[in-house]
Amino acid sequence: MKKLGIIVLLACFVVCAMHADDTKKNAYQIEDNSFFDPTKKEKKEESYSFHTDYRLEIGYVQHNQRTRAISFPDMYLHGIRLGATFSFVLPLHFDIQTGLLYTLMYGVNEQRWRSVDVPSVQFESINHRVLSHNLTIPVRMYYTIPLWKKLNLFFYTGPQLHIGLAQSDYLIPHLSDGAKTWMDSQGIPTSPYDRLADELIRANIQWGVGGGLEWDRYRLQSGYDFGLNNLVKHKQTPNQYMAEWGWFVSFSYRF
Repeated sequence: MKKLGIIVLLACFVVCAMHADDTKKNAYQIEDNSFFDPTKKEKKEESYSFHTDYRLEIGYVQHNQRTRAISFPDMYLHGIRLGATFSFVLPLHFDIQTGLLYTLMYGVNEQRWRSVDVPSVQFESINHRVLSHNLTIPVRMYYTIPLWKKLNLFFYTGPQLHIGLAQSDYLIPHLSDGAKTWMDSQGIPTSPYDRLADELIRANIQWGVGGGLEWDRYRLQSGYDFGLNNLVKHKQTPNQYMAEWGWFVSFSYRF
């Protein structure tokens, strides 16, 4: 009986030792497998540091001169804009952008009305050829949404100051003597002139909205700008009004 008791104790000791070894092994294996667990999500901690981004920009622009004026008609101006911008990067994916952009636009239109003193001619006309030079200073608030790796979606809104440098109207009149005499008496130009010299205000205040996509250092964006102020400097009639709205699409590079 004594030998049997010793044998039972040894057997219990061996079983306990093997169980303890299996427990340690399983615990180690579980901990090790969790490292390779594909369902395990690692939280990326976003870090923020204030800095400034600089970009070069070039693109296409189209402006619409919306008017109730008798001296010039509604007109679409098409052209290019280029320049440099810089952004102050803020927390929570916001940044404020400003800069200086140059815009060159060209537009063509025909202004027509019935003949004043030639019954045999139904219409008289003036052909307008407008060449516009402008500087733009934007102040935009941007919000960026990260999508995948270096691909981001962004939106912006804010005002911009559109400053007219020159807006030459190389008009070609097709007028009878009576119509030309009447227009001259009303102060309506019938020969080439600069609209900004005495007819239009140079400062065009606009409010813009837009957005686009960003990949690494490259941005493709588009937006629309709403003209807020009347650009007519000296009204010939009480309701004379002109505002300049526009949209653009541009490409920029951050360096």
